[in-house]
Amino acid sequence: MSLLPTVQVTRPPGRWHCSRAWAAPLLALTFAASSIAAVAPREGVEVGANSAFGRLVPADRLERSAGLQYAQLLQRASSQGALAADGDPQLARLRTIARRIIPLAASWNPRAGAWQWEVNLIGSRQINAFCMPGGKIVFFSGLLRQLDLTDDEVAVVMGHEIAHALREHARERLAKGVVTQGAARIGGAVAASIFGIDPRLTDGLARGGANLLTLEFSREDESEADLVGMELAARAGYDPRAGVALWQKMSAANKGAPPQWLSTHPSGKSRIADIQKNLPKVLPLYERAVKP
Repeated sequence: MSLLPTVQVTRPPGRWHCSRAWAAPLLALTFAASSIAAVAPREGVEVGANSAFGRLVPADRLERSAGLQYAQLLQRASSQGALAADGDPQLARLRTIARRIIPLAASWNPRAGAWQWEVNLIGSRQINAFCMPGGKIVFFSGLLRQLDLTDDEVAVVMGHEIAHALREHARERLAKGVVTQGAARIGGAVAASIFGIDPRLTDGLARGGANLLTLEFSREDESEADLVGMELAARAGYDPRAGVALWQKMSAANKGAPPQWLSTHPSGKSRIADIQKNLPKVLPLYERAVKP
């Protein structure tokens, strides 16, 4: 049974005519129905919009700086014989997983569709991985070997690191740092001039002065990356429940010296609880996804 009012029409020969009395209400109802469909909630995790602070740092300059630093890192690794060759089985494994996740990135950040993505593996005992702005990904072999990661666990790690880039956490950290330093030196009123126009910020990024390889994220950033990364993995066909086993392995590795990858992360127990809380939001995505 239709909930819309019946439109009264007459049909003179050769044309249809709609009563003007019903035309405006009908158009209003049609607009309302389309608006409701447009704001239908998305399926998956909920993390809100990207931080407004990120807008204070030019994205293109940050991505160029990241590309420069990434190239320098690969050059150093290659000179030390630590950069995995294209035929390396573990590197091929990483790139296979990345090819499933990367096409999903643009739904979180439109810029990601134009990024020149790269995935590389560096031989090191470090339990570490990262994705720089612009889609520059590195895994260290210690993460794969010492924790004996499954493909599902690798996908959760990769999704987490990609999420940092998509959510522009580096832009946010850098902007907050410059604003805080400026406010401390010259006062809040003058510090407002830093917003997007201070050459110390933009020129420093252009020269690669902001060290993106050692940038630390907040615990809130890390928790957000956990959730977004878990959804990316699930949509790519990897079991998001692997996040629980991953952090159990991380906690075990943390009994000695904390792995670098855990330096600013929330505790294993708290993040496992957060993952379990959000699993019902992403398991349906995993169940429907094409599996590897």
